[in-house]
Amino acid sequence: MTGPRKHLATVLGVVFILLLWQAAAWSLPGFLMPGVPAVLERLGQDLGKPAFHQSLAGTLGRLGAGYSLALLAGIGFGLLAATLSFLREVLRSAIVILQAIPSIAWVPLFLIVMGFGNTPIIAVVAMSALFPAALSVLNATESVQRVHVSAARVMGATPWGMVKRVYLPAVMPELITGAQLAFGNAWRALISAEMLVGFGKGLGRSLAYSGEIADMAGVMSNILVIAILAALIDQLVLERLKHYLLRYQYV
Repeated sequence: MTGPRKHLATVLGVVFILLLWQAAAWSLPGFLMPGVPAVLERLGQDLGKPAFHQSLAGTLGRLGAGYSLALLAGIGFGLLAATLSFLREVLRSAIVILQAIPSIAWVPLFLIVMGFGNTPIIAVVAMSALFPAALSVLNATESVQRVHVSAARVMGATPWGMVKRVYLPAVMPELITGAQLAFGNAWRALISAEMLVGFGKGLGRSLAYSGEIADMAGVMSNILVIAILAALIDQLVLERLKHYLLRYQYV
């Protein structure tokens, strides 16, 4: 889809969601479902409060740590498996088994092992994003043409040279796509973990607290912020990075 049409589709999608939201607000009591204007007014008030800035900083900090660890580990495992066929099958089997477990199910274990704090939440985020990142690289390495691999070996390429010169350039498109999928998993796991753990400052914790005190305007305001942030990170950071790294495909 071309740029203008894509932007138009995005705008229409947002408008459609807001209309559904407002229709629900008209059909339900205000204390159950506040309307769009009321929530936007509440959001404007919250944006100027230090508590909101602390929650935002806490969430983004945990996301950055967990997501970065997942990408590094996923890329590393995927490229290592590319040079060792037996390891490739072992890693694939492990991913198939482990990714079937909801990431939030790891929270009790990590809390017991790591204690309360940022560490168990970061571990949950990393666990949720690791599998799609590793699997995308793993699948992409299998599409590398054998003739390129053979030619590199004949020319005396070391295992690191194979990874750097053959596999890494070939898997870059799938790697970027896997990184975007991994971000979606990481974001959902982060908000869920913050809601469940109830430690420190974070958007998930703010959402859970608003629900506990039946502050529906606060609930909807936090949901709106979570959705907007996810869209901004995906479109303004990951999508632009994708176009930069794969710019030769968009010429």
